[in-house]
Amino acid sequence: MATAPPAGYSATDRSTPTRSRERAAYDRKTVHAILDEGYVCHLGFIRDGAPVVLPTLYARSGERLYVHGSTGSRPLRGAADDGLAVCLTVTHVDGLVLAKSAFHHSINYRSVVVHGTAHQVMDPEERAAALDAIVDHAIPGRSADSRRPNAKELASTAVIRLDLHEVSAKLRAGGPSEESEDLSLPYWSGVVPVITSYGAPERAELPGQDEPLPDYLPPRRH
Repeated sequence: MATAPPAGYSATDRSTPTRSRERAAYDRKTVHAILDEGYVCHLGFIRDGAPVVLPTLYARSGERLYVHGSTGSRPLRGAADDGLAVCLTVTHVDGLVLAKSAFHHSINYRSVVVHGTAHQVMDPEERAAALDAIVDHAIPGRSADSRRPNAKELASTAVIRLDLHEVSAKLRAGGPSEESEDLSLPYWSGVVPVITSYGAPERAELPGQDEPLPDYLPPRRH
């Protein structure tokens, strides 16, 4: 019988913030929720001795993240050998925090940082499942309602996986921090919420387009 994973991730030197440590969180529920709500991650690694950060799509499957890219990418090809040391981040901005002093302006946010070694997925079944997961992460149910990748498309696409082992979340919520001597200043202070919303789906301008709007397309969240 499989043993359930612990409720939280273990803090390490790399996953412990140097500032505002009280905002760090290591419980799986918080980490997974932040990852599952995002669409784009930023993948950082070293190429030719210099740092590179790439924005790309991703998906979480249990305790693994899957990221796709081009097979022509030299770093991603390197992940097929001994693995690629990476740092992956996902961030949501929830509000703009305006204080009476410029120094105390901030943002409300939720973020996850994952450190580890990414490996290229070579097993055909895992690779197919990972690509489906990336599509369904954006629009649940879409992978089953579209053409499967052909051999040429699969040959041009690399998939890497990164285990959720050395990981932490960091969050800020609430209003501005004000100095007591600033409270009487005549400047507005508060929070401007930042909200993600979805517009009505727009049909592609292609010949013969008469398919009904799929049930899964209405916005899932606001």
